[in-house]
Amino acid sequence: MNKNLKKAVASAAALTMVFAVPTGVYAADGENEKITFCLDWTPNTNHTGLYVALAKGYYEDAGLDVEIVQPPENGAALMCAAGQAQFAIEAQDTMAASLALDEPLGITAVAAVIQHNTSGILSRAGDGIDTPAGLTGKTYSTWDSPIELAMLENVVNSDGGDFDQVTLIPNDITDEPAALAAHQTDAIWVFQGWGGVNGEVEGVDCDYFAFSDINPVFDYYTPVIIANNDYLSENPDQAKAFMEATAKGYEFAAENPDEAAQILIDGDNTGSLKDAEELVKKSQEFLSAKYIDDADSWGVIDPERWNAFYKWLYENQLCDKDLTDVGFSNDYLPQ
Repeated sequence: MNKNLKKAVASAAALTMVFAVPTGVYAADGENEKITFCLDWTPNTNHTGLYVALAKGYYEDAGLDVEIVQPPENGAALMCAAGQAQFAIEAQDTMAASLALDEPLGITAVAAVIQHNTSGILSRAGDGIDTPAGLTGKTYSTWDSPIELAMLENVVNSDGGDFDQVTLIPNDITDEPAALAAHQTDAIWVFQGWGGVNGEVEGVDCDYFAFSDINPVFDYYTPVIIANNDYLSENPDQAKAFMEATAKGYEFAAENPDEAAQILIDGDNTGSLKDAEELVKKSQEFLSAKYIDDADSWGVIDPERWNAFYKWLYENQLCDKDLTDVGFSNDYLPQ
């Protein structure tokens, strides 16, 4: 068992012991059913459809009383698995450790928030890092995640570079374009719809390449909506009602980016989007086209793409179990 899986075992066991509660939140007659949704981070444009569904009354129309909450220190997946939240935001790559445990966390991805992986490497324009090989001899800020570094090594070496000549430094950066402009680092992993767009907002000229453009296996799902397995089995109709209302929220955001962005800003109760209207609206314009993209409808997870990434993890000793066909379901999406 590798190091990150051991950490996941300890964290999962601790959280389950402390927070294990019944997963079904039953409403009294005439009352809407309570559902807690845990975000993965402070509110951002990955979450817009949720806030739209809340503001537009889609959840209420479905007989649901939905509360959106911030994640605990141990993360949204553990909170969801422990039954403290019925739904949460996660990502396919970070789910792998949870699903590969001897006793896997009881979570299932029930929707893809964005149809394709929009993450990649951001760097200063003109530094020659517009392709992966350009990272050779440069400095990269890392979270020191085994999957992150294995993906980076794959694209650098396959592009003719030498990953052994990439200098790795800790990633404690919150504003990626500003860090690049200040020469704190040469390159950093970003999600194009936020960190990349922020470069435009801040007027920092940047180069960018996407992982999925270099290796199609890296077109995995990030982020996804996950659900507690017990909740799904005990409350399938409510789960489907929640997902139908959520789909309506993301469909509205896809068609109305400016209004949806304002709904997100108005719904943020953390203060994190204060004075960030330009970033939110530009980010929303970018992501609204990515929610559904080339899929038939919002939320659909392609089994072939899901399995291709998990097969790569297993074959590269980044996961101790073959997770083919594990951890996802399209059954709760609107049919």
